[in-house]
Amino acid sequence: MSLIIGLTGGIGCGKSTVSACFSALNITVVDADIIARLVVQKGEPVLQQIKKQFGSDILINGELNRSLLRTIIFKDERQKEWLNRLLHPLIHAQIIKQLRQAKGDYVLLEAPLLFENGLDKLTDHNLLIDINPELQVKRATERDGTSKENIKAIINSQMSRFLRLQKADFVIDNSELSLAELESAVRKLDLKFKEMVNI
Repeated sequence: MSLIIGLTGGIGCGKSTVSACFSALNITVVDADIIARLVVQKGEPVLQQIKKQFGSDILINGELNRSLLRTIIFKDERQKEWLNRLLHPLIHAQIIKQLRQAKGDYVLLEAPLLFENGLDKLTDHNLLIDINPELQVKRATERDGTSKENIKAIINSQMSRFLRLQKADFVIDNSELSLAELESAVRKLDLKFKEMVNI
């Protein structure tokens, strides 16, 4: 299996942009968020268990009513824990499958909750995209069109910036980088990761 680099960062930090920069260099990116959506797509058997737990309103024409589910689990920690116990093993198995299928010197595992969900157990090294919290709130509210309070609630529900920085092996400070500077930082890391494989 290739060297596995975890890619993480808080909301609004530019993680998706960094991921796209690596993809442009033909690096395989396994995206935990995409996998999380795939395991609950229409027709998946797990949806019946979710319907049984949350009621028939949780499905609309066989599709998961994500906004309703988000509202429920945000208010009820026990329901959130139930859902996590159901979905995390399925997501985990699919992540491992995709990582094993990846070709190349190294593969990126992109996950906003890399450390929180213990996905760093699957990685060899971890790259954090970091920005200062004030800028994080500003960028995320502008991008998502949501309130500052909502963004702050999301930030507060995740691992602290201090702990993330402690756990990361590599950090890109994306507070003031232009796209060209960010691409340059990614190219340097790409060379570094390839060197690490060939040592």
